[in-house]
Amino acid sequence: MEPVIKINSGASKWDIRQQVWDYIEENNLANFPRPVHNRIPNFKAANQACNRLADLQVFKSSQTVKINPDKPQQQARFVTLEAQKTLLVPTPRLRTGLFNKITPPQGASKEQLRVCSSSQGVKDFSVPVDLNAKVKVDLLVIGSVAVSEKGFRIGKGEGYADLEHGMMVSMGAVNESTVVVTVVHDCQIVDIPEELIGSHDLTVDYILTPTRVIKTNCPLPKPQGIIWTKLDTEKLEKIPILKTLRDLEEQAGKDVTLGAVPAAAESDLQIGQPKKQTRRRARQNVQQDAARESKQEKGPEGEQKARQRPARVRKESRGDGRGGNEGEDERGKGKSGRNMREKGPEEGGSEVPSQRKLPLSVTTVYLGGIPAGLRVSELKTALREREVAPLRLTWQGAQHRAFLDYSDPQAADQALESLQGLSLNGHSLQAELARSQPGGKRSGQPSRRSRPSTAIKSKTAPPGTKDDTTENTEQ
Repeated sequence: MEPVIKINSGASKWDIRQQVWDYIEENNLANFPRPVHNRIPNFKAANQACNRLADLQVFKSSQTVKINPDKPQQQARFVTLEAQKTLLVPTPRLRTGLFNKITPPQGASKEQLRVCSSSQGVKDFSVPVDLNAKVKVDLLVIGSVAVSEKGFRIGKGEGYADLEHGMMVSMGAVNESTVVVTVVHDCQIVDIPEELIGSHDLTVDYILTPTRVIKTNCPLPKPQGIIWTKLDTEKLEKIPILKTLRDLEEQAGKDVTLGAVPAAAESDLQIGQPKKQTRRRARQNVQQDAARESKQEKGPEGEQKARQRPARVRKESRGDGRGGNEGEDERGKGKSGRNMREKGPEEGGSEVPSQRKLPLSVTTVYLGGIPAGLRVSELKTALREREVAPLRLTWQGAQHRAFLDYSDPQAADQALESLQGLSLNGHSLQAELARSQPGGKRSGQPSRRSRPSTAIKSKTAPPGTKDDTTENTEQ
């Protein structure tokens, strides 16, 4: 199959990364987090690609599988746990060790395994693996920014996948014959010149995409361990485990002379400053854009009127807090565990201020395809079962949709993954990061609550749903 992204002659690794990131963004091929620049892209249909892992004979015969912690590989982690294999996940940026072993609860259900395979589950259901432990890894699953059909791989430029492999070689966990699999979107398969691949670069044996499985028969050998001349003292300070491995190799009589990491951006073993700057600029831009948009809509007089305006009521339901999302509390619950009702004018009650204040900025998940006749209580039950209860649930059953607000992008991201494949009353629901919200709010911008038209729309919910909703008010 001809690559959809044409790589220019003389392109560097960073040029290829930029081309792939730009293409994915321009063609809207990724889910949250966005933009994909300086990340392993969380491409759409990643679950479909990850499910192909179970069909590989090398996976079926493996006992211990190491999978990177990135979002597009979450389904691969679930598939591994479901197959009752030992799952190892690298610690973030290798700060506290090499990897952790995921330990699901005994007799865990599918839903519990999904939680364990999420980023939060990796934190909550894992134990560190000691360097002295005699671990043998049978299969590696990693993410990529770009990969060629020959097995040449380009990561996001920080070099952690290469370094992790070198460290595993050093501790005897993997060897030359250990199979490496990467999971990518079809557009990420490009022609990578062999001269760009260095001795420290990890190559791959299989490529899984949403549409195909590619066996690469890569002609290049895998790295034979840690290449110390690619590291410096600063790197050892950031990753303490490297000091231990260096001492062990020095005692074994190996050359562990350190080198200076090149200042050029092309160095894949350097934690890239460009990445940090790019992310910081992105956050500032979001905040600045939100502030400008707010001023343009309100103006000085509008802001003053907004302060004087009484609280509005929206028909919506809060999650019950069982999902464990950051910033949640259970003060709104009665003794029975149910949410306390805050009646609005429609039910003959007065406008009651919300029991808790929402964050200034929330991340909203859109849930579409809600079948007619579904009660909001049924949706809430499904959310609790998947442990993704939101800070607030905005129910729009008449429009066959709902909006779930989360305190931060990480909680929303976890919810998105957990909601994949959700089906209610025989209808598959669609979960994605909301692009726009009632009242013109975009996810990630400061929350500006509903306009009068929104409140009117909420009254059109089908009969039977009103009793299951909570009337929230906001200042």
